[in-house]
Amino acid sequence: MSQEEQYLKGYHAVVTGSGGGIGFVVASRLAELGATLTLMELNPEALKEAAGKIPGSTPVQIDITKEEAVTPAFEEARKANGKIDILVNNVGNAVSSPFLEITAAQWQMLMNINLLGTFLCCKAALPDMLAKKWGRIVNVASSVALKGCAYAVSYSAAKHGVVGLTRSLALEYARTNVTFNSVCPGYTQTALLERSLDKIIATTGRPREEAAEALLRMNPQHRFIQPPEIAETVAWLCRKESSSVTGQSIAIAGGEIM
Repeated sequence: MSQEEQYLKGYHAVVTGSGGGIGFVVASRLAELGATLTLMELNPEALKEAAGKIPGSTPVQIDITKEEAVTPAFEEARKANGKIDILVNNVGNAVSSPFLEITAAQWQMLMNINLLGTFLCCKAALPDMLAKKWGRIVNVASSVALKGCAYAVSYSAAKHGVVGLTRSLALEYARTNVTFNSVCPGYTQTALLERSLDKIIATTGRPREEAAEALLRMNPQHRFIQPPEIAETVAWLCRKESSSVTGQSIAIAGGEIM
């Protein structure tokens, strides 16, 4: 890869939830573009495996829902790789359930994972970016952050919160050369999608092809999003040339959101 293509060389990028799925693919792409990577992940086995596949990366175990865990994790990242230039908040989880069956505990769990964790990680990384007078924060939301979603009320509400957080930070820090954006993927070919299909099959008795069709029909292109498509969008948002793009919620959803 040419020096021009290594446009993230010299930057320290932290990617949460990078033990697999979208997070791992994003981290891999940023590393290919020259960034020094800190991989953050709750699952120690997944973290170790991911770090083994990205040479030079630093693995840091983290529970993003606990402030007392987030602060030392980010300090460990700084000690290993210096101040943070790029943060990709990728951790997320979804549960499908009728609204009246959602318990307060289930609601709070999804708020903690999808929204509180994003807030805590932004708060931990932002001081470095303000000190350096440059930074990029990209929050992975969802297409359901831009519309309603029956049977995923908690998840949709939490991801709407991520978009609101992103837009508000973009305004508050508009003159600091730190940008804040969200990417909002539709149904993406990951383990989370496979679990969604399994639940549809278990609750409806449909064959797998019909279960997949129920999700595919939401996408005008009639296909699942691929993680590299999301990674390329994140990488573009991290470019110096993307400095005027802030506060945006970019749908990567095959026309599902317009």
